[in-house]
Amino acid sequence: MFAFAGLLGILIALGGSVALVWHGTRRRAEPSSLKVAARFVLIGGGVAFLALEAALLANDFTLEYVANHHSRDTPFPFNLATGWAALEGSIVLWGLVLAVFTWGVLRRYLREPSRLGAGAMAVMGAVGIFFFGLQLTVADPFRICVDAVANGCVASSPFPWAAAIAPPNGPGPNPLLQNHILMAVHPPMLYLGYVGLTVPFAYAISALALGQPGTDWLRLSRRSSLLAWTFLSMGIVLGAWWAYEVLSWGGYWAWDPVENASFMPWLIATAFLHSSLVQLRRQALQSWNFVLVITAFALTILGTFLTRSGTVASVHSFTQSAIGPVLLGFLFLVLVGSLTLFAARVPMLDRAARLETLVSREGGFLLNNLLLCVYAFVVVAGTLYPIVLEAVTGARVSVGEPFFNRLAVPLSFGLLLAMGVGPLLPWRQADPVAVADRLRLPVGIALFTGLIAAVTISRLGYVVLAVVIGTYVIAVAVTNLVERSAKSSAIRGEPLFAGVRRQLTSEPSFWAGQLSHCGVALTVIGLALAANLGLQTDVTMAPGDTVDFGGYELTYRSPFLFTEPNRRVQGATIAVADRAGNPVTELAPRANYFGADTSGITTPAVHSTWKGDLYLTLLNIDGEGILLRLNTSPGIWLLWMGGLTVGAGGIWSLSARRRTREPSLVA
Repeated sequence: MFAFAGLLGILIALGGSVALVWHGTRRRAEPSSLKVAARFVLIGGGVAFLALEAALLANDFTLEYVANHHSRDTPFPFNLATGWAALEGSIVLWGLVLAVFTWGVLRRYLREPSRLGAGAMAVMGAVGIFFFGLQLTVADPFRICVDAVANGCVASSPFPWAAAIAPPNGPGPNPLLQNHILMAVHPPMLYLGYVGLTVPFAYAISALALGQPGTDWLRLSRRSSLLAWTFLSMGIVLGAWWAYEVLSWGGYWAWDPVENASFMPWLIATAFLHSSLVQLRRQALQSWNFVLVITAFALTILGTFLTRSGTVASVHSFTQSAIGPVLLGFLFLVLVGSLTLFAARVPMLDRAARLETLVSREGGFLLNNLLLCVYAFVVVAGTLYPIVLEAVTGARVSVGEPFFNRLAVPLSFGLLLAMGVGPLLPWRQADPVAVADRLRLPVGIALFTGLIAAVTISRLGYVVLAVVIGTYVIAVAVTNLVERSAKSSAIRGEPLFAGVRRQLTSEPSFWAGQLSHCGVALTVIGLALAANLGLQTDVTMAPGDTVDFGGYELTYRSPFLFTEPNRRVQGATIAVADRAGNPVTELAPRANYFGADTSGITTPAVHSTWKGDLYLTLLNIDGEGILLRLNTSPGIWLLWMGGLTVGAGGIWSLSARRRTREPSLVA
């Protein structure tokens, strides 16, 4: 039943996608026809996703996907998360999210019918044909199991009427994916970000095809662009948090190729959000915006390839699959088709306005864009070089953290400096003397804070520099708000607090952008503190032993071993006290064993304070004692707070745009 329902849903969505292309490319598109087609896409995508989830909840092991990726013992909500924990299910979720965004484009089109909107619907339909086509072919999640073993399916049929042979149970999802609740949240966030970038791409291709560059395509797609960027930001932060809490190495970012796959489009999307405002306000950077949108969408397809093709070995990626060549073919088609269309319209795009001077808000945005694009190029080059080299020569090389950090650190500091100057520059042309005067107080605050940090925290160069530049960015935002509010309050004769509230409500999109800038600054400070000031050591302890580490006394109390419905848990109880012997907390680092897995998923125990985290990882345990890895992560909370603040800025800007219909920008 679930196989029939899922296959029917895919066929309905595919048919709706074809109808969108047909009706959207007609000279006189009928809104009613596009509405019916988009409704088919939404209903079909929803039916396919619900059929897969229902099969998982019903333990329907006649489906190959359920038999190989699910278990009767998998608890809620991980049984739901299994729906996107493997290749075929992730494509089903992708199709559903694409259907939702397609419906959003339709709603905008119905409010403001135009050939541009109809063309965007056609492009959304073309993308839908590809992804729903994947679900019918190389990524079919509704294949029927026709040959089973005790714990899975070894052969399947694409025909839902095939004679099914169901195993009694399955192996369950990847142990890493059911070891922490964030894995039920992190992937959907990334999908919403990835797929959301299809919307500005669709409007851009429609504008190029129709010969209507201008600003309409930016205005119509701006909310979706910001929504995608916000979800992508939150997905990256939650993914880093998951890695920190689950992967047992005390880290949050390893420049893993699949981590980079989400970071690359985020960098380009960030550049696009900034440069698009220049076009909306000053009709400049028109060609540049088209290039950025095409690049951002292409990077989402590249990221999909890296994640789902099995080309790279990663805790994030899926197994080897026939989907890899198909995704590469689609990426090639997107790049060749989009860039050829862009090249054909270049003479038309050259009519856009030029920047009058670089010493202006526009110039600040351009500098910001160049740094972000160089950053993205570094990440793309470092990620793809080993893959391309191995494909061409067979030689295996690795590009690790030293390469990325050597280039990413100075680029990050350069971006922070640009963030701190840009908001103080006026449009068209700035007075250097006036700008320098406005920078004096923020620079003074930053230098004073850096001095305090050097005296009380560390004299290490990277730490002090991060504190100085990060504080500078925050000080620019705060002093700018206070200065504007004070002027407004003086004119109106009202208290300063009322002036602050007036500023925040009169220009919410601008201040939402400043909030995101502050979040980036906090993130950089947190990264510098945790990466440079953390301590690490390995200790062997027998029951009753005590060690001093990081300002704590750690005492090994006893081992423990117990069984839960879906796993076995083995670990050690560690009493934590301060150096005066006063009890602080009790931690339980452990290893979780899922199903037939004998290696175990090492799960750290973390004690968090405002100073930082104490992080304990159980490396080995036996009858005589334990081998424990001890880490400290000073100021790591700033990383999580900063990342969430970046996302909060996006959410604030989205809500402000809904109320005011003004151009919104995280800048």
